[in-house]
Amino acid sequence: MEAEKSNRHLYNPILQPYARKLRNKGTKAEACLWKYALRAAQMKGYEFRRQRPVLWYIADFMCFELKLIIEVDGGYHLLDEMIERDRVREQALSDAGFSLLRFTNEEVLHGIISVRKQIEYWIEAWEEANSKKS
Repeated sequence: MEAEKSNRHLYNPILQPYARKLRNKGTKAEACLWKYALRAAQMKGYEFRRQRPVLWYIADFMCFELKLIIEVDGGYHLLDEMIERDRVREQALSDAGFSLLRFTNEEVLHGIISVRKQIEYWIEAWEEANSKKS
């Protein structure tokens, strides 16, 4: 099933209480990305949501219009079992029509300008590809 407006972008209300807890206890890197890049449509006018339940996952950040999910990963994502879980998760989200960008905590905390630029480049490429479809 593809994510679209009619199915609320595959929103999963069962995960809402967990998403709320994650929003209230976010990491420093997530707070930094939210404050300096994604909050209040700072990213080229696109609106992002924090800790959005989708399928059986909770996306760190999601933009409906772009069908873009941004994840901020801590060091535990380098563990073998987490690498496999992340691969399965990424495939499920991709199958649902989402694109995924991943950044490490360190990239966000020590290079927020670079992270912003990478997101902007991705958006520009998306805009260019979608303007050709029209």
